[in-house]
Amino acid sequence: MKSNMINMTEGSPVRLLLTFSVPMLNGNIFQQLYNLADSVIVGQLIGAHALAAIGATGSVTFFFFALCNGIGTGGGIITSHFFGEGNDEKVKVCIVNTAFIMVLVPLVIGTVAFFTTKPLLVFLKTPESILDEAAAYMKIMCCALPLISIYNFVSSMLRALGDSKTPLYFLIFSCILNVILDIIFVYFLHQGVVGAGIATLIANFVCGLLCLTFAFKTNPYFKLHKKDVRLDANILWKCTRLGVPISLQFSLIAISCMALQRVVNNFGPVTVAAFTATSRIEQLIHQPYQTLGAALSTFSGQNFGAKKKDRLILGYRKSMLMMTIFTLVMIPIIQIFGNGVTRVFVKDAEVISMGAQALRISSWFYIFLGLIYMVRGVLNGVGDATFSLINGITEVIGRFTVPIALTSIAAIGVWGIWWSVGIVWFLSGFTAYLRYLWVKNKKI
Repeated sequence: MKSNMINMTEGSPVRLLLTFSVPMLNGNIFQQLYNLADSVIVGQLIGAHALAAIGATGSVTFFFFALCNGIGTGGGIITSHFFGEGNDEKVKVCIVNTAFIMVLVPLVIGTVAFFTTKPLLVFLKTPESILDEAAAYMKIMCCALPLISIYNFVSSMLRALGDSKTPLYFLIFSCILNVILDIIFVYFLHQGVVGAGIATLIANFVCGLLCLTFAFKTNPYFKLHKKDVRLDANILWKCTRLGVPISLQFSLIAISCMALQRVVNNFGPVTVAAFTATSRIEQLIHQPYQTLGAALSTFSGQNFGAKKKDRLILGYRKSMLMMTIFTLVMIPIIQIFGNGVTRVFVKDAEVISMGAQALRISSWFYIFLGLIYMVRGVLNGVGDATFSLINGITEVIGRFTVPIALTSIAAIGVWGIWWSVGIVWFLSGFTAYLRYLWVKNKKI
């Protein structure tokens, strides 16, 4: 296990970033397969109606999960700082304190979420024909929140220590288990969207429990002594000071997604199904950007802790180059094969046609999506909490105003949904880059 940990303060930045991000990319793709398995199996075996029911919960689920995951992200960044400093004792204490936060917060949020699910879906104007199924699926996801947080906690700590391989191994197992359970509950037991939710809950819980057990048995930083198991007010404050703004950033983005979902729901089940399919596809497209950004966050955190600021900036520039190359590859693929990709999720010809055209619109904005993740990685790595709020507020303003404005123009209509996605990426990427230039001059 120790050999899986990577010290990113020495060696080639490109080699380190790729070595770290490739296993994490594989892991994130497998994690997305939880949602994809639900969508493909439900969409193909039950139909577009059921797919729309799952898709209608996406932004609400993202909101509640975002509130929890931001705290864990903050703890991981502080851990990477201590690891870069070479302070092993503080690394262990940070792991303990982050665990405390990641137990308490998901329990509270999961409970609140369970009892507010249906009112939120009604507020979002979820079509009446899919409301009950969407609410049932959402409640299962609320119950899963504390269980899924087990894996999120362990993976954030291991990645802060430069280990992106171990979380991957457990996600592969969990993904396979999830697909098997999906087929059992949906196809053989005829449990519909509820069965898909139960399958995801069980698979995530097993993944988190096994990953935690393995970390305790094999990772030297998880081999805790009595002196390590204590609450440290200073570390709790550091984790909270950074984690809360990141949680607010993620939750504001989730709120903005709910605003967009409300606009989508106005156009009926076909548009909801097409939006669900394109969202699932773009979740996969996000992964290379997201994992490279996360690798850059760990790289930046360790080098910031080691006070190697020139090396930190070099890592950012190399990441931007790799992101640009990937973007130039993806745009023609989506433009040419949009129909075939959308067909994986649903058989309905109208949904396929709408989804393919929607992907062609949003793909022109991928470069700004990549910019968001690269800047987020370096700024989160150096502990810039203000950026998180700026980015979240920009998303909210954009998604509340742009979709409504565009879809109200008769010549654009429903396509304003996807044009607005790209425009918001542009706005967020531009403001993020301006923040990076300020932090580079003042803090890095």
